Amino acid sequence: MAGSWLLGPHASALGERPTAVLVAVRGEDGTADSGPGSETSLAELRRLADTDGLSIADAVVQNRPRPDPATFVGSGKVDELAALAERSHADLVIADGELTPGQVRNLEERTGIRVVDRTALILDIFAEHARTSDGRVQVELAQIAYQLPRLRGDGRSMSRVGGGRMAGGAGMGVRGPGEMRLETQRRTLRERATRLRRNASELARRRERTRNRRARNQVPSVSITGYTNAGKSALLNRLTGADAQVRDVLFATLDPTVRRISTGELTYTITDTVGFVRHLPHQLVDAFRSTLDEVSRSDLALHVVDACAPDALGQITTVHGVLHEIGAGDVPELLVLNKIDVAPPEWVDALCRAHPHAVPVSARTGAGIDYLREELARRVRRL
Repeated sequence: MAGSWLLGPHASALGERPTAVLVAVRGEDGTADSGPGSETSLAELRRLADTDGLSIADAVVQNRPRPDPATFVGSGKVDELAALAERSHADLVIADGELTPGQVRNLEERTGIRVVDRTALILDIFAEHARTSDGRVQVELAQIAYQLPRLRGDGRSMSRVGGGRMAGGAGMGVRGPGEMRLETQRRTLRERATRLRRNASELARRRERTRNRRARNQVPSVSITGYTNAGKSALLNRLTGADAQVRDVLFATLDPTVRRISTGELTYTITDTVGFVRHLPHQLVDAFRSTLDEVSRSDLALHVVDACAPDALGQITTVHGVLHEIGAGDVPELLVLNKIDVAPPEWVDALCRAHPHAVPVSARTGAGIDYLREELARRVRRL
């Protein structure tokens, strides 16, 4: 069931669509930018929750310069949040930001229900969508990195890692049973992480050998990158005839899909990669760094943009930020404006004015694909 890691070991007793309440802190000016707590960010958090099988009852937003160190939103707003959660029979509170362990503890004590943050939600979605052993290893490493500093005596944060609830352990001596249990949990997680890192290193070496073979054969590589749900997999299918999974959810693709394109005398590979999102958890960036190397080591990045997105320009900025973080900022880029068949024409025009060299296409209908193929071939020949 989606969201089971977030809801803890008793999630199976809940309904098909557990209910969540959102909580956010917005700058005092209340501007609707793309920062945490903004309308754009909250809309994306709702979409993330829906992807994870959760139903959103409502949201509580606090206007203040920075999050309260104790309760994230301040004592008065916590009372409002608790009342809303009770009225809506919510199973979960999701914060639009990353909470400290103390904030989680205090919010849970005041609301009486499970409290998680945006990072935990994204990690849960990644865990649900990882299909290959490589993807599962990287997701579990990210989960462990997130959970280690957040371990508590109730064991709830252990409900998903390792494929189920971990043994709590017990102990006697100068430390109480709770402390000994936490030490056992920490040791178990660290040992598990060590084994996973060894597996990840071996998988990374295999990818490196594959890339080296392509380089020796002088096969140029193109990586498809962009914001999550921009239509990257659909574009890969349209360009190559592949059958990569296409779903209207966030983070449908976590595992790279590589296909070869041959046009006359020109041959190159094209790789579909994981999508990005605002405030992408650093644990995921670290864990998926070897996979993201597909982008940083490619000869050309095909940056796919959802022309339907109201904040498409902000999404482009987010993707560029992540690309720089993973060392792919200098990779040549071809911007592709996807979904022009359903995007408002004035939005497409505005994006084209902002990025004159972008190529408008529809992966669904095939509009603009022939020109994109020609432009791709021109760019690859110049490499």
